[in-house]
Amino acid sequence: MNSHASEQGQRRVLVVTHTGRAAASEVSAAFIERIGAAGIRARILSDEAPSIAKYGIDDIETCPADENAATDCELVVVFGGDGTILRGTELARYAETPLLGVNLGHVGFLAESDVDDLDITVDHVVARKYTVEERLSIDVDVSVDGQVVASTWALNEAAVEKAARERMLEVVAGVDGLPLSRWGCDGVVCATPTGSTAYSFSAGGPIVWPDVEALVMVPISAHALFARPMVVSPDSTLAIEVLAGTLGSGVLWCDGQRTFELPPGARVEVRRGTHPVRLARLHRATFTDRLVRKFELPVSGWRGRRSDPASPETPETL
Repeated sequence: MNSHASEQGQRRVLVVTHTGRAAASEVSAAFIERIGAAGIRARILSDEAPSIAKYGIDDIETCPADENAATDCELVVVFGGDGTILRGTELARYAETPLLGVNLGHVGFLAESDVDDLDITVDHVVARKYTVEERLSIDVDVSVDGQVVASTWALNEAAVEKAARERMLEVVAGVDGLPLSRWGCDGVVCATPTGSTAYSFSAGGPIVWPDVEALVMVPISAHALFARPMVVSPDSTLAIEVLAGTLGSGVLWCDGQRTFELPPGARVEVRRGTHPVRLARLHRATFTDRLVRKFELPVSGWRGRRSDPASPETPETL
């Protein structure tokens, strides 16, 4: 295999694969072979190369999983579930490269196509028949004793959770520098509209359409009268403080990918991300259609008319 290289004018796609599943590696190899026949060169992550090579794909660029992985690539194509797609977003975000997810998971809400539609996916990539939409991300800072000790980001959510199962987490939450409420709880989720169908949804939060710019705060199993999900301005700053002097510590999870310990007194601040995530879309489906299809929602009996007569897709045909 070739190391990370670049030829002027060569079309190039970074391919990220859930190599823990043989089906994903096999489909990924088939995709690489087909776009290669159309003159598009694939680049893969070095640690994923052995799983792809065993399907006869060897003339391919490899690179480490760092901020340069998607440089000079027109797309990052991910084969896996939402977890793998979230891993791919970190590589795509550095280079502001659009990401296209191919679902091999269950719900796969971030995915744009399914593995059964590989031919359609290849055709759209080769012909550049896709649109790109920007999704709001969040930047996250962790402070201890007034000093920032960690900075990270998320596409879906930043979740502050209790570190010990047997003990509640004591926190006080605030918005825009003002205290809001104190909770004894299992945790607090701060989510984007994209993340509103992920952990936030499981915790009882609202579903927010992705073209609505907002931030969501959802207390988890809070022992308090005022513990409802809240939707705030995208320009607000959300803060969660683990109360000092308490026995329970916490842990911060960002997109389930990056984790940080939160000792008593630690403060987590969440705000609109400096860099949005760019998602490639192959279909014209509305978000409503996606909800119906992904969650298999019952819609029989609906007698209304589609508001966009130029968009003939239905949940059954997407």
